[in-house]
Amino acid sequence: MGAAVANDGFDFIPGAQIPLQGSAGQTAATHALASAAYRDSPVEDLLKANNEWHKTQVKKGRFSLFEPNLGESFSRAVQVRMLGGTRKPLIQSFGTEPQTVVEHCLAATRIRKERDTKLTLVMTVFGLVFLPGLVLWLAVFQLRRTLGGARNRSAGALGTVLLVGVAGLAVLFLIKLPFGGPLALYLRAMIVAPAIGWVWAKRICEGTAKDLRARWEDLLSGGAVGAKIPEAVPRNPTETAAERLRQSLAKLTAEQQSNAVFYAGPKGILGMGTRWGSWQLAEELIPLKEGTEIHGFRSWDVIRAVHDRLRMLERGPLHTGGFPTPSVKHWIVSPIGENAAEVSRPEGEDVDAFQIKGHEIQRICNEQQFGSGNRHYLGVQFTLWDGQLVITMLITVTVLHETLRIEVTGHALGPVHALFTTKPAPKTIEVNKTVKFWETTERHLPLVETDEVVRLAARAPLTWFPGVLDWAGGRITLPEPFGMRHAWADKPWRHRFMADDAMRAATPVLRAVHSAAMRVLDEHGVNTERFTSRSLILSGLVQDAPPRQADVYDA
Repeated sequence: MGAAVANDGFDFIPGAQIPLQGSAGQTAATHALASAAYRDSPVEDLLKANNEWHKTQVKKGRFSLFEPNLGESFSRAVQVRMLGGTRKPLIQSFGTEPQTVVEHCLAATRIRKERDTKLTLVMTVFGLVFLPGLVLWLAVFQLRRTLGGARNRSAGALGTVLLVGVAGLAVLFLIKLPFGGPLALYLRAMIVAPAIGWVWAKRICEGTAKDLRARWEDLLSGGAVGAKIPEAVPRNPTETAAERLRQSLAKLTAEQQSNAVFYAGPKGILGMGTRWGSWQLAEELIPLKEGTEIHGFRSWDVIRAVHDRLRMLERGPLHTGGFPTPSVKHWIVSPIGENAAEVSRPEGEDVDAFQIKGHEIQRICNEQQFGSGNRHYLGVQFTLWDGQLVITMLITVTVLHETLRIEVTGHALGPVHALFTTKPAPKTIEVNKTVKFWETTERHLPLVETDEVVRLAARAPLTWFPGVLDWAGGRITLPEPFGMRHAWADKPWRHRFMADDAMRAATPVLRAVHSAAMRVLDEHGVNTERFTSRSLILSGLVQDAPPRQADVYDA
């Protein structure tokens, strides 16, 4: 089966859902990212989560009255990027389940769509029939929003004064007109009807806001809130849209399990984080006895022994907890430019459903050790702190002439930005008590303010035309190459325990790799005296391994 068939036309047949290896205990990071779909904060807040290498950008629209909030823009951007029919390849999101995040984005969009359907009905009844009055009110709110968004506080106050002034003129307009008849009645209704529609729209918006905030709170509190997306379940063969959505979600999960990753220079291996440490053992291959020859072996023989040894890391002589069960996997690493805008996944007969086949992995391990081409790495990965910390140790074995080199590198991906772990705060204001005026108390404000009701009502009819809405209100652009986890990851070194975990993993992994390699060399008649001496030196150095930028060469 060719790569095009495997990657684009693969039929993901529904069946029993088998838990994927290493997926347990990854809910914290997943739920934190998923909670962004339900948020009602300003879209500019997402810029706070930008890190050194990946920056989300906010593209402003033509009218601020139609601009999306964080939840609306995040949900749309993630859906388009992750499920688009002609989307670019994705970077794996280690420590998270991207399909779950996308499903919550779909669920949040569905909830908002139901609200917008009701608001569209309100706009039709109270706005379309009285269109001149609706346009007048929207123009006033747009002008007020423009002035209120200015840096000068007096400009914001001027916007409020403008609204009050227009409301006052509207009252005078209702009381007395210079003429009568049906036209006068229509002009009065033109001013009143949008205000009545606003009252109804406010009730609709308040109910939806409570629902969205409850889901936001539940996700971050460890609740079992699920994403309801019935549109992804085809009920008959004619529902092609539902079938395409189901296959897109299945393809997303399959790509998440791909064994091909990308090395982007100082950015490190995308999705795994930058390389913070590197330890190399390189010595000459000398026969055990003079006059004899070394029994032939290849890099794959050493890697296979290391693989078997690393799978035993969770077992120790003492019952002290220790390592959780690691994920040990063969990776094929492709080099790309530091500022590459996209990646290209391997294709051909050696690829099946985003997975490079075993025989090709073995060939790359044995043959592609120098010059251009992909490289083979054996990785042992620990997902800790409920998915907030991903520690990856990569091992590569090369043989050039008479020198065997075993290299172990450490990569660490930190927690998602604190923005995603903030829970919804109630909207309150401090007011003085009526009797004990020297004391203050908190008063709860409505979840949806006047300006927000107008914004949602104005956007509602355009939600059926997302392209127009993007043009009018703006959107966000996600960093490329895009991976949901590393795009908003923080550095683990700011968290003392996370930093300790990353550095503590290096010593036992390094020693396990060396012991397995020594056993293979002994079995093949290699003098391991120099290897053993060098291994002891590295074992001492790795005990004091401060994190550093190992991918940035000071040359």
